[in-house]
Amino acid sequence: MEEFKRVRMEKLLELMKKLFVAAGIPEQDAIIAAEALIAADLRGIDSHGASRLPYYIGKLKNGTVNPKPTIKILNELPATALLDGDNGLGPVVAKQAMELAIAKANKVGAGLISVRRSNHFGIAAYYSMMALKQGMMGLVMTNSVSMVTPTFGAKGMLGTNPISFAVPAGKLHPFVLDMATSAVPLGKIEIALKNNKKIPAGWLYDSQGEFTEDPSMIVKGGNLAPLGGTRELGGHKGYGLAMMVDILSAILSDANYGAKQEGLMSMRKEPSNVGHFFMAVKVDGFRPVNEFGKTMDQALNSLKESPKAKGQDRIYIHGEPEFEFEDERRENGIPLHPMVILNLSNLAKEAGINPEEYL
Repeated sequence: MEEFKRVRMEKLLELMKKLFVAAGIPEQDAIIAAEALIAADLRGIDSHGASRLPYYIGKLKNGTVNPKPTIKILNELPATALLDGDNGLGPVVAKQAMELAIAKANKVGAGLISVRRSNHFGIAAYYSMMALKQGMMGLVMTNSVSMVTPTFGAKGMLGTNPISFAVPAGKLHPFVLDMATSAVPLGKIEIALKNNKKIPAGWLYDSQGEFTEDPSMIVKGGNLAPLGGTRELGGHKGYGLAMMVDILSAILSDANYGAKQEGLMSMRKEPSNVGHFFMAVKVDGFRPVNEFGKTMDQALNSLKESPKAKGQDRIYIHGEPEFEFEDERRENGIPLHPMVILNLSNLAKEAGINPEEYL
């Protein structure tokens, strides 16, 4: 039996939209949420795509996410704003925030938005890339549940706190950085757990602050290492980046910063109060977009054409593998793990939807 089943993007998108609607999300917002999740699957970030839907639906069902938020601007200057997400679904709040950042950038050259009272929003690149269509650079960050230790620590005090930076190029694909500030994202630990495999030392600490190769330690008091791992390998830099994300996303907006974020194993049924940060910058506030694009192409090509390490035949630019995943998956369908198929099927049946029409 084939381990993964290919599902057409259009079918999966429609199913997720219907499941969001069945959980009480207005149709337009359901489309936004489904598109954010499908973007992750298309780009090969399977941990943030359809596999994440049961988590979102569960939060809607237990009342910890508001299906019909009233998203409001609480404080505003020409280039900045503080947005209250009213505990809405993360992708719905985040898209509106990035649209506001872009609108401000169109008026005054840059837009910076900090958000409070939101929730998990999927992949950060989905929102940073919104700026590309406007000839802008996009920078997006979010904080998250505390599962990353500070350097020399033994307790999770910060989230994986991802950063995404999207920059338009000329003829080449845009530069799209999308990275966790932890040594690895949680998804890699989850995959190792599912496949009953050991993980490399340097990813995960046990409850005593010692590195472990056992991925199950993530649910036994263990925590992720910051990007870089040990102090000697630069872990203090990942720790500093995670704190930067917390400052801009949560402390600036008065969301729950790291120490206030519920831990991975917490069973509290309270709003997450996740914080986000969005920035859009007009390139032509500095130089013409086409000239900038030509220089970007030259810079990216200089990297791609530079000498390769022994045994390597290619140097990738950030975003390139994901663009290639997207081309392949749009053509051949999105591969879904049997457990994801099962979870989606169960959600569909509970909602009175025939899963066989979509999966």
